Amino acid sequence: MVTVNLKWLLILSAFLRVFLIIYGEWQDTHMEVRYTDVDYLVFSDAAALVAAGKSPYQRSTYRYSPLIAFLLVPNSFIHPSWGKFIFSSSDLLVGFLINAILKLRGVPEKLCTYSVMVWLLNPFTFTIGTRGNCEPIICAIILWIILCLMKGRLVQAAFWYGLVVHIRIYPIIYALPIILVLDPLVFQYGTKPALVNWSSRKSKSQQTSSCKKLMDPCCICNFLTSLFTWRRIMFGLISGALFFLLTGLFFFLYGWDFLHEALLYHLTRADPRHNFSIYFYHIYLHYEHELSNLEKLVSFLPQIIVQLVLVFRFAQDFPFCFFVQTVAFVAFNKVMTAQYFVWFFCLLPLILPWTNMKLGGKGLVCILVWMAAQGHWLLWGYLLEFKGKNVFLQLWVAGLLFLAANTFVLINIIQQHTYSPIFQVHQSSRATSKKHVKQR
Repeated sequence: MVTVNLKWLLILSAFLRVFLIIYGEWQDTHMEVRYTDVDYLVFSDAAALVAAGKSPYQRSTYRYSPLIAFLLVPNSFIHPSWGKFIFSSSDLLVGFLINAILKLRGVPEKLCTYSVMVWLLNPFTFTIGTRGNCEPIICAIILWIILCLMKGRLVQAAFWYGLVVHIRIYPIIYALPIILVLDPLVFQYGTKPALVNWSSRKSKSQQTSSCKKLMDPCCICNFLTSLFTWRRIMFGLISGALFFLLTGLFFFLYGWDFLHEALLYHLTRADPRHNFSIYFYHIYLHYEHELSNLEKLVSFLPQIIVQLVLVFRFAQDFPFCFFVQTVAFVAFNKVMTAQYFVWFFCLLPLILPWTNMKLGGKGLVCILVWMAAQGHWLLWGYLLEFKGKNVFLQLWVAGLLFLAANTFVLINIIQQHTYSPIFQVHQSSRATSKKHVKQR
């Protein structure tokens, strides 16, 4: 059997991405259907405006941080594909960071490489960057934050977390698990946090025991009394300060256009165009009438409840927690497009070494169910968008089936996952904590 190491895997992946970028240029010129993502055209136009000393928000539908436009300014004087190379480089960086995180957790070299291949050789992920979508940058930053937390570099993690939430608002969902992970029993002055090795994975019974302890009233009381530690406060202050600093700076430069398009729009977004979300049909039918506050609350309620349950169940195994959070967030979101899937695809390789799911069994079933549900939705989407058929109701039903498929896959992944907290708790701290609880 041929073995592939990380170096050659990255080289092969780099050549593949360069080829696709070049091919994309040809397809855009010679074929009716463009290879380049429409968002890339928006980025490029906004970058050209910035290069001319104007606001990127003069370009309609540019609803991102100005940092993306700044990054693509060389599109105007080096080459129009500059941004695609930046995004594809970030894509490769994601593969490198996945390997670094898994090796730090003691995963065997062969298993690390196979896990990295799930990202680098995934047709969905390697077309994202080459088509000109900026999501690989977000994925790379999130993985770097995970790596910084594992190495105890809290200042760096806080800085990058504030930056990534500014660029893309959705990583705000990771704030609570990060705060929970910064446990004073783990992070102690003058020492790096000790990591739990892959070879000492916990059994299912240990996982259940850990979860029961978490819900114990004494443990909850102890957690609440130790919630406000200086590390947690420092992390919040640094990440919050950077977020508000960047927000204030760009508000000063671009005014309310920036605040609405880059931030507020994503919090209040109600897209009447067809998408995977189960809410799209209701929004489509009532788009001319503004949704009531109750309707907005109801749409957020399932997301909030599911997020809280997942966080308090899996926070200490935070790469897995990030993954299940993201899948649930995307599945229950008011707007869901295919590019959102990359948000959890970059986290999938981080949990594979801890799954008991076999590719030839439940793994294959989950893949087929998810792909079949998506293909079914795309069929109705094609009939609506390209054939002009009135199939809105059928498309909504297909969205319900896709939600069911996402839920089925998520439940199976959780059931087959071997719970493994990232950090070891210092024994001396554990003893002190138990004594404190008994005194209470």
